[in-house]
Amino acid sequence: MRERVPDGIVEDILGRLPVKSLTRFRCVSNSCNSIITDTTFINKHLKLNLNQSESLISTNTHSGYLLYTTKDKNSSPSSKQLCTVVCNNDRTLTQVSRFEIPTFFDECDIVDFCNGLFCLASYEKELCHIIYLWNPSIRMFKKLLATPFTDKDTTSVMGLAYNSQNNDFKILRIVSVLDGQEAEAEIYSLSTDSWRKVVISIESLRGYEPNFGTIGEIYPPCIFLNGALHAVAVTDHYCFILSFNVKDESFREIMLPPNSLDGVRGYFGDFLLFKGSLAVFVLSNDHQGILCHVWFMKEYGVAESWTKKYRVQTDWLCNGDFFGCTNDGELLIKNVTGLVSIDPESQNQNILAIEDANWVAFSANSMESLVLLDGGGLFSCLCLCLVKVIVVDNVY
Repeated sequence: MRERVPDGIVEDILGRLPVKSLTRFRCVSNSCNSIITDTTFINKHLKLNLNQSESLISTNTHSGYLLYTTKDKNSSPSSKQLCTVVCNNDRTLTQVSRFEIPTFFDECDIVDFCNGLFCLASYEKELCHIIYLWNPSIRMFKKLLATPFTDKDTTSVMGLAYNSQNNDFKILRIVSVLDGQEAEAEIYSLSTDSWRKVVISIESLRGYEPNFGTIGEIYPPCIFLNGALHAVAVTDHYCFILSFNVKDESFREIMLPPNSLDGVRGYFGDFLLFKGSLAVFVLSNDHQGILCHVWFMKEYGVAESWTKKYRVQTDWLCNGDFFGCTNDGELLIKNVTGLVSIDPESQNQNILAIEDANWVAFSANSMESLVLLDGGGLFSCLCLCLVKVIVVDNVY
């Protein structure tokens, strides 16, 4: 059969199969393994999955996916799992996948994810330069070493992005020191497996404006939208959104909504995606107490399009863990009743029937990929059949 079917047709058929099937088919023959682990095939498979995910979004068959981490009740106390559920239109949840998180990630947090790839970083100060790229669907990871911190008052913000122009994943790491020094940026490229420093040029953002100041702090999260990563940056006199274009690696400034809310002095709260647009929660004090206003950017990059949409209860954000928004604009909050989604317009709450979660995120699409399969070690038939996890050459 292999001799009768042209290679191009074999690759086309394999490219439309799910990741789980492809990892099994690697054991069929050397030729299958060679095709599936080839970089060109991996990129082709990723693009097909992306196109399929986008077409599913347009059908409106569901409202997106919840990703969360939880303890495995049937295993050791320290064992954790990464779970994905689809949010059905009838407000029920259906599990899509469940992956065991390797124990060597115990001292790491998930800082971002993109197209089936997760970025994790150590939260220990002495180890905060250790970063992992993890692909749970093929049980592979890659350990990265960034520049270590030299100051105890140093913090960093990271974001993971995909450059569709050259099929490359990039990590942006912005480091800031709380002593007046200017923030520095580093970029990791998966295609070259290397880090390099880039300059955040104030001149390119604001020219030589004397009162602009230097960028001293960057606040998470780092949001990937329209081919760019976005985070809130602060200077001595100014607060704005710092945008990083992953294609040309340029920085630009996007203005936040004005601090004056109907004559009431306000200040920045949370930065998030709201129905596919950049949005911020702005807190304000008036005669009614502390209020929270939701602003969203109707037209990407246009400061004049900031629109105040909702006013939500502040205790929703202060009395629980806030994890962002769903595609429908509902707020994801963990409170005493568990994880709930709250409609800011109707004020209705919906209790989400999932296990106790300590990290939660929302994604418009959920996909698996073969990324890292061409350079992070090899599976064998034995590895796929073992129940016990074995760590060998970055494969578990």
